[in-house]
Amino acid sequence: MIQEEIATQVKDVIQKDIWGAIKEFLNYEIFHFGADSHPFILTVRLLLFVVLILLVTSFLLKFFKRLMTRKLKKEDKRKFESVFSFLKYLVYIIVLFGALDGIGFNITAIFAASAALLVGVGLALQTFIQDILSGIFIFVDNTVHVDDIIEIEGKVGRVEEIKLRTTRAVTIDNKVLIIPNHKYLSSSLYNWTQNGTITRESIAVGVAYGSDTQLVKKLLMQAASSNDQVLKEPEPLVLFTDFADSSLNFKLIFTLNDSFQGAIPKSEIRFEIDRLFRENNVSIPFPQREVTILKE
Repeated sequence: MIQEEIATQVKDVIQKDIWGAIKEFLNYEIFHFGADSHPFILTVRLLLFVVLILLVTSFLLKFFKRLMTRKLKKEDKRKFESVFSFLKYLVYIIVLFGALDGIGFNITAIFAASAALLVGVGLALQTFIQDILSGIFIFVDNTVHVDDIIEIEGKVGRVEEIKLRTTRAVTIDNKVLIIPNHKYLSSSLYNWTQNGTITRESIAVGVAYGSDTQLVKKLLMQAASSNDQVLKEPEPLVLFTDFADSSLNFKLIFTLNDSFQGAIPKSEIRFEIDRLFRENNVSIPFPQREVTILKE
């Protein structure tokens, strides 16, 4: 009995020492600041509490992301992940401030003291925030999709990737075009393929006065129909557009199924028009002016 009592007392002493050491560690003061009447003391226990809150938040965000993207299509999943990556950091900031406020840290005083700095940061990040909001609008209203061919500020490219802040496109000469998303709000955007990849293209040409207009129409139709990239339906169309100062003006209209490569078939058709005109003695005029010199 005496041995058991001694063992129990020793065990109690060891447990008390361990719990005492743990309590002492948890209450260890890392730093403190503030007025003597209302000081803020950061201890290991409070720090671990904030870290635990952030870890739980991270777990919940990952679970929510996995739950929301489970049944989404690949493109919709990519859009959701882009928006979620921005909202995730916003949630972290809110939770962090809430946790700090919960342990007695005066967040209001910090905001008041750094008001001027926050205004400066806000002005510096104005364009960045515009890009983020524009990216969200793009995802919501489906203005642009991956593989769309767009034209903005005279630049044409095929969209390869849409991120929350920028859109990545590749031009016909394989140059990467990085477009800040706020450009969609401040500039006119032409989406060549929103209604499909088929587009109507045209080539303008003028012939000399006195040319056989029916022959010109026939040759233009032949030039368009001979190109493999021009669709047979709808059929190419020739319009007699104007009696100009030095020429009879025509417009050849045809349909392509790949507008991104449109410059290549249009060039080939121009070569064919020039060849056919030469074979059939149809001349393309150039402006001529008569200059009269008066001698005194």
